[in-house]
Order: sequence, then C-alpha cells, then structure tokens
Amino acid sequence: MSKSLHDSSFSFSRRFNEEILSFSEQSKEAEKKPSSSSSSSRILTLLTRIRPTPRRSRLGVRVVGTLFGYRRGHVHFALQEDPKQNPTLLIELSTPTSVLVGEMASGLVRMALECEKKTERKRNWKLLEEPLWRAYCNGKKCGYASRRECGAEEQKILKAVEPITMGAGVLPAAANGSDKELMYMRARFERVIGSKDSEAYYMMSPDCNGGPELSIYLLRV
Repeated sequence: MSKSLHDSSFSFSRRFNEEILSFSEQSKEAEKKPSSSSSSSRILTLLTRIRPTPRRSRLGVRVVGTLFGYRRGHVHFALQEDPKQNPTLLIELSTPTSVLVGEMASGLVRMALECEKKTERKRNWKLLEEPLWRAYCNGKKCGYASRRECGAEEQKILKAVEPITMGAGVLPAAANGSDKELMYMRARFERVIGSKDSEAYYMMSPDCNGGPELSIYLLRV
C-alpha cells in the first residue's frame, strides 16, 4: 500500500542538513547494486554527487528558471529551454511569495521537491511529469507543490519577463495582465542529472562569488 504524503517515512526535513549538503563521490558504485539498507541510506544514494549524463530530455544542460508570484499569492517556478517557448515544467508551490522572498533576502536558499516512486502502472513516468511534491526550503517543510499546465495568465507573465536574462523585480499590474503587482526572479540555471529519480538546478551567478544563491532539487524516493 502506498503511503500518503503526510505519512511518508521519507521526511526530508530530518535528512536535509546531513545529506543534501554532503554529496559524495560514490554515486556510481551505489547505483550499480540494489540497496538493502534503511530508507535513509536509499535517500543518501539519490543525493550523492549528481553528475551530468547523456540522458535524453526536453531540457538542456543550461535552462532559464523563473520564480514568480503575486505578493499575497503563491510561488510559481517555471523551467524553459528557450525563453520564447512554453515552459517544460511549471510548478505551483503552496509557499506564500512573501515567505520565499524573506528566505532569499537572508542568503543562500536550497529548495527540495520530493515525491514518492509510483506503483507498477506509473513506473514509466519521467521525473518532470510527477504531479505532486512535498516541498522543503532550507530543511524546513513548506507545504506542497503541484505541476501545472501553462495557461494564458502564466504565458503573459513569462512573455513580460522574456527579455530579462537575469534579475529580480516587480511587474506592474498592466504588464502582467492583472490588477495586482507580481514579484519575479529570473536567471540561468545549470541542470545536473543524477539519475532518473534525481535532478538538481543550480542558479548561475555572473559574478562567480562562491556557490549559487538558489539551488532546487527534484527527488523521487
């Protein structure tokens, strides 16, 4: 019987600091044989050093990532290979926009989206096709995230920020086709595939001062 998102024993908040920040060089050896250890060690296998692979995908190695949301609304995250095309992935998080803005203002942000492996009939789903995720921000659970189709409103927003390569700001109401101001952050991300069950997106900083300010992890456990 599959576990609900609330009852799952794979609570990421207990593992975040000790695992997601300590990738090792042992991933290839760990993935060659089935794991017979506890659930915690299975997660560690997924979070070992993620390396690029020639796996086929609609996304390239470098993609455009856009975080956006109305001040009193929820955060959306879109991934585009080409800024002129519809996003390959669009996720709506239950996290209020104001909360994420506060986290980013305090410094480094690591966001993890975690879902469970599907039953036999759904085992061929690609990672980016998963419909529902548990969301964590800097190790703290922050609700859930769901995959969405890009509708007319989202298309208007992405069109408005299309000329922006990297930056953050506020779109006035007239620009996004709404009567409310919309906050956004847009940047290039490096996409790194660990396996069919793990991907990472690292924001590329143009000043090269240390690591990325924002990292997003997609994990299926």
